[in-house]
Order: sequence, then structure tokens, then C-alpha cells
Amino acid sequence: MFVKTDFSYQIISKHFDNSLTYCSKTADILMSRSILIILLFLSLSQNIIGEKLFVTEKRTVVYQPDTTEFLKRYKELDKYYSDKRLGSFVENGKTYFRLFAPSAETVRLCTFQKPEDKKCKEFFMLKDKDGVWEAEIEGELYGLFYGYKVYHKGEDFSNTNKPICVDPYSKAVATKTTYMNPRRSIVVKNERYDWEGTDWQNYDWRDLIIYEMHVRDMTAHKSSGVKNRGTYQGLIEKGKKGGMDYIKSIGVNAVEVLPAQEFGYCEIPFKDSLEGKFNTWNPYERNHWGYMTGAFFAPASYYSKSWKNFKWDEWIGKDAEQINDFKDMVKAFHKEGIAVIMDVVYNHLSEYEIGNLKQIDKEYYFRLDSKGNYISQSWCGNDLKTERPMVRRLIVESIIHWMKEYKVDGFRFDLATLIDWQTVELIREEALKVNPNVILIGEAWGGGGYSPDGFSKRGYAAWNDQIRNGIKGENPLNGLGWIFGEWYNNNSVKRIKSYVNGTLVGDTLGLFRKKEHSINYLESHDGYTLGDFIRIGSREVNPDEKIKNVDKHVKLTPVQSKLNKLAALFLFTSQGVPMINSGQEFARSKVVPYNINRHDPDRGKMDHNSYNKDNETNYINYKHLDINKDLFNYYKGLIELRKRFDAFKKADYENISFMEHPFSKFGLAYMINHNGETFLILLNADKTNELEFPLTEGTWEILVDKNRAGVTAIAEVETSYKIEHTSGAVLRKKN
Repeated sequence: MFVKTDFSYQIISKHFDNSLTYCSKTADILMSRSILIILLFLSLSQNIIGEKLFVTEKRTVVYQPDTTEFLKRYKELDKYYSDKRLGSFVENGKTYFRLFAPSAETVRLCTFQKPEDKKCKEFFMLKDKDGVWEAEIEGELYGLFYGYKVYHKGEDFSNTNKPICVDPYSKAVATKTTYMNPRRSIVVKNERYDWEGTDWQNYDWRDLIIYEMHVRDMTAHKSSGVKNRGTYQGLIEKGKKGGMDYIKSIGVNAVEVLPAQEFGYCEIPFKDSLEGKFNTWNPYERNHWGYMTGAFFAPASYYSKSWKNFKWDEWIGKDAEQINDFKDMVKAFHKEGIAVIMDVVYNHLSEYEIGNLKQIDKEYYFRLDSKGNYISQSWCGNDLKTERPMVRRLIVESIIHWMKEYKVDGFRFDLATLIDWQTVELIREEALKVNPNVILIGEAWGGGGYSPDGFSKRGYAAWNDQIRNGIKGENPLNGLGWIFGEWYNNNSVKRIKSYVNGTLVGDTLGLFRKKEHSINYLESHDGYTLGDFIRIGSREVNPDEKIKNVDKHVKLTPVQSKLNKLAALFLFTSQGVPMINSGQEFARSKVVPYNINRHDPDRGKMDHNSYNKDNETNYINYKHLDINKDLFNYYKGLIELRKRFDAFKKADYENISFMEHPFSKFGLAYMINHNGETFLILLNADKTNELEFPLTEGTWEILVDKNRAGVTAIAEVETSYKIEHTSGAVLRKKN
């Protein structure tokens, strides 16, 4: 994950929503049969002061501890732990609310009949010795909206000007689409859902072919033909050009869904002040990719809204329909034999909001420096202190919730090296108890860490950036890779052979204990698309060019087509788990609309960091599929080849042999023997020279050449075979 930030965001002061609710007090006392809980019942009599309310968390400091005292207190917080059920739930005719906040001095439960209500009822909560605050209310209050006001040492407890904090264990939340992403938790009834006999897909990891995708992007473009565009439901509409039918047609058997836990949809006002800082980097004021999680147990409510364009200042998720919508999506994919992997973010919390863990208990939940400031190795304003026992519990229970409640098949962990190893290990330990075939993938870097081998050692797969950079390159301007006939960085023939074998630790600079731990990819949501990387790297498109006719721009030239096909051929014939990004199969181009009504200096250019663009920059344009249908068919044929023949995913290391071409260091052949079948893969990444490869005795069927790919023979050949520059072939020995 990468997003632009120009400052380390810590405490926010600005106009943000009327979620900072003011209350006056009345009293009521509720008695439990087991314990006496005194709850001060408060009904609101003060209204919120309009949309431009100025509230600051940069409060007048009454109590200022010195560093020594702070560090001692900060360390001692590790002692707090509770096994109590957290969040809101109904038992024996009562509704319970529990929040873990050991540093808090007092906490008030605030309830609302509607999220937009300007009045609430407040109840004082009681704290136990383990740091859990609790309140109970008579009745089964399903559908009730609520949040917490949390007060810490040095704060004025009579101050009603406090943010309403979302329950970190919320199963569903309502969010207002405005700055600071104000939220209300919802008391959810755990109703029976009809899975119609579907369940986890339980694939052998070696059989996986992963398709990285964004829920909204797959159907938001009008060319998708979908009625409910940009939604969970739209994604699974049948008989449409876009969405799930299209994904199925490619032949992949797993989707990796960009973050779909409730997240911060809105950033901060463009060219406006916020604690003396100015948003100079994001004219869209939006987060589109979703790497700013706000509620770890709740599905993103935006993807239940069939909006052509994002609507500001509206409450979404009020009826909690996102719960069943997400389940419907998973069920529909499972019916088609497609596993669902969630991209999850447990290394930091949404930066652009007030009313979350930062206000609940900053000192417990976050990594802080000696002065109590947020550490931000994630470059997202804060880092969660995953090594805290109750943060670890929250993460593990969130994972288990998505597995049990939503039948999610697996997870990809964003910036995973920021999660401590004990938590990483416990996630796997507990997840395996639920589903022994759960898919666990780490983005094995972040915060200066880099440890694909560390994740592999612990039974995780990890994204393989070595194959990405080695094969396509790291930078299209001055860091081209193997497909261009270049050696990037420490790349070499030896490294290319290692990639073919799964980048195993037994090879020089290898990373993985098992081949299925290597997630091989050439494109993800980050950076330029592979298509755009090739357009720039081929020197046929200037990255500073203003593109007005995107349809003309996206059409591949013969040079670009050859480079795309060679890259795909290498990817799908290498051991490990292949992953492609949505649209990679037709050389998707991310072009910022040149006429968009935003002060974006990159209008009309290809975008390499489109995290903030809920527009046609990111939407899948299915017209472009038709324009580059030849490449799509090539990808489809390679996927069919890989699914049909186990040699490309399950061959033993010793049954793969290599031959370097004597006339070019970019000519390489390798033979795979597996289960009585023999395949020969011929690769020529030389920029200019055609290479002739000798063949062993017998007749060979050509399954893949420079133009076509599949499982049926294109032709037969004996003795030798010539490969054009920037091309490859797959041959199968005829028995």
C-alpha cells in the first residue's frame, strides 16, 4: 500500500461533523441482578451547532507528565487484559455495551435513535479492574445507534464537547460522508443467513490463480452493463459484461478484494488548514482504495450504495444492509468456485477521522515515542501497537469473525512487517482451527522492514517483489527489467532461474521455504499498471503526455503487445502462485481524465498512485477489453494451460532443468518433467535477435507461441524451434 501524505498527522482541529454531540443531563439508575451498575441517564437538550462546528482535540493541558512518568505508565499498560466479550450484544433481555480503555478516567455511553439525531441519551459506564468499561440497558435494542465519550486524565469531565467514538468491535456502522468520517455503531442482531450449501473453497495454495480487484471499480464504469454499479450486488449481477461473470471468464479461482472493512472515505479539505497544515496533495479529498480502516469487524457501507458519483454529507450504512450484501458477494463467488481473499489493514488506523481508538485510548492502542507522539512507520499518521495483548486480541478476533460470519477464504495483510511476530503467529494458529486451508498472505515490507522469508518460515505466503522487479523492472524511466532485455539491479540469469523455481531459499537470494509461499506478480494496485509500465518503458509513450483520446492511447502497438505477452508467459509458467491485477489481462491504462473538474496537475496523464480517485482513472473500462482482446485471449489461454497441467505449479525442483542460449544472455529454455509429461518453455528477451533453440528427439506440440496460448496444439515441430525477439513459447512432448 502507498498513499501520499505531506505530514505526520496526529491530532486534528477543523470543522468536522456534527457528530460531536452535546448533551444535558438527567439521571436514571439501572440495577442488574448480578452486579449493581449505576448509570447516569442523560437526555440531550443542546443541539449541535451546525455544519461548520470547530472542535479541537488539542486541548488546554491541565496535567502534563514528564517523560519518565509517561514511559513507566506506557509500559505498565501491558498488564491489562480481559477475556470478557466486547462490543455490544444482547443477552437475557438486556443489551450490553463493553469497551476496553484502561487509561480512561470516565466513559459515557451515548445512544441515538437515528445516526443523524442531534440529541442523545448518555449513560455513565463502570470500569472493572482489567480496563473494561460496561453498561447494560433493559431490552433487546437491536438497531440502536451508539458510541462513546471517553475522558482521560487532565480533561474536564463536564465538557460535553467530545467526539462520539465508534465501538472498535462494531459489527456494522453508519458513517457520514464528510471530513473526519463521523460514525455511529449499530447494535446488530446475529440473524441466520442462508449460505445455500456454499462454503470455503479449500484450494491447495499451488492451484491458486489470484485476481486482485476493487469492489467498486469492477462495475462502476457504464461499460460494465451492470444495474447496481459499484456495489457488492452489482459485482455479482449475472449476464452482464462486467463483474463476476467477466472474472469467471478469465479462469481465475480466487479474488483478492482491496480493503472492504469500513474505512475513511474522506480525507481533509483541499487547500484548507488543519492544525496549521494544508492539504496540498489531494484535490479529490477522498480515499478510494480503502487502506484507512475505521472499523475492523464491519463491512464497508459505501459498496452498498449504487451511486454514480460519491455523495457528500450523507449517512450511509444506517440499515446495516452491507452485512448481507457482503455475504451475498462471497456466496456468489463460492458458487462459481472462486475463493475470496480480503486485503486487511491492521498496521495502522484511519488517519483522517476523530472518534476512534485514538480518542478511546491513544496510549494503549498506538506506538508512541518518548514524548507521547504517534510513531508512523506506516507513513499513515499512526502505527497500531499490535504487541499489546488486547490489540492482538482485537486483530485475531476480527480475522476469526470474517472467517466464521462471512466465510472468507483468506487474507492479505497490508504492510505486514509492522505487525509483531507473536501476533502473526497467533493469527495463523487460530485461523487454522477454523479452516485448515485458510489462505494467509503478507505484504512482507513496511516501516523499513523486509521479511518474505520470515513470513514463509511462519507458514504464510508473501508478495514476491523480486520477480516483479526482476521481470518487468522497478521504474519505467531508468529501471527496466528482463522483458526489456535489461538486467535490473542484481538481476541475472541465475536469478531468472530462481524465479522459475519459486524463489526458494535454497537458491541465491531466495526468499521462500515452499514455492506456494511465493505470490508472483507483475502488477498490483500500487504503481503503474503493467500496461502503462510497458508503454513508458518501450519509449513509445511519454509519461508527461496529456492524453485526451484514451481509447486510442490504450490500443497496444506490436512492441507493447509482445512485451505484455512475454511477461504473462513467464508469470504463468513459473512455480509459485500467480496474481494479476484487474485489467492487467488487457493492458489497462490508468489515465486521469484530462477534463476532470479538479485542480490536479496530472490531469490527462497516466497515474501511478491512484489511491484517491473514485473516477474513470480506476474504473474498469470494458471497451478497452474489446480493443485489446488479443492480449485478453492470451492471458485466458495461459491460465487454462496452468490449470490443466500440474507441471507449471507442482513440479519437483530437481525435475526442472535449464539451458542457457549460447548467443544471448537473454535466451533461456527450461524443461519440466512431471507425472509422465514433458514441457519445454523457450524464452527470448533479447531486444533484437531471433534465437533458435535445439529440441530433443521426438515430436513437440506447440501450445503457446508469440500470438496464441492454450491447451490444444497450434502446430508440431521437431529438431529445433526459432523464437523471435521479445517472445516465448511452450512446447509439450508428444507421446
